[in-house]
Amino acid sequence: MEKKEIAEETPAEAANPELTPAVVNCFEWVESLVTALIVVVIMFTFLFRIVTVEGTSMIPTLYGGDRLVVSSYFYQPKQGDIIVLKRTVGLAKPIVKRVIALPGQKVDIDFTAGIVYVDGKPLDESAYIENGITHEPATSEPLLTFPQTVPEGHVFVLGDNREVSEDSRFKAVGMVDERYVLGKAELILFPVSRFGRINK
Repeated sequence: MEKKEIAEETPAEAANPELTPAVVNCFEWVESLVTALIVVVIMFTFLFRIVTVEGTSMIPTLYGGDRLVVSSYFYQPKQGDIIVLKRTVGLAKPIVKRVIALPGQKVDIDFTAGIVYVDGKPLDESAYIENGITHEPATSEPLLTFPQTVPEGHVFVLGDNREVSEDSRFKAVGMVDERYVLGKAELILFPVSRFGRINK
């Protein structure tokens, strides 16, 4: 007597034996889509955030309206990183800035020469600010007196558009507590014309 091969049934077929292969494939496709969607939601809830840049303080690196992918999982700030900060005492809303100095480092700014020093060494910032020169902010708001040493658990941040950026030079902002750091800006997601990784 010949043995007949028995085809394995999918869960959808077992539940309803009258389903056609096309319908079963549709169920499987929807199941895969829902699973992928759940994974994406989990990733963007715990690992990544989408943040929109507001204002002009990071030009020419970032522009108002740019949408960024920000990694936030166990992130530890590094010098040169572009980070997103939650609202602090001196800021009304989240901001995007560049990390200039880390805890224990000494920051000095020579506004006459337009040079930022960290631990006595001039920073080469020509890759992201015009001529690598740090202009004095075009505002009457009180500034910190330099040099300054970054306290433990804090970072010193500046915007790339130094003339208009509200950042750690101002007494109202000052050194930023690392607890306010949402994460590192990794990628420009939108507009499509500017899509790509954010370089230091």
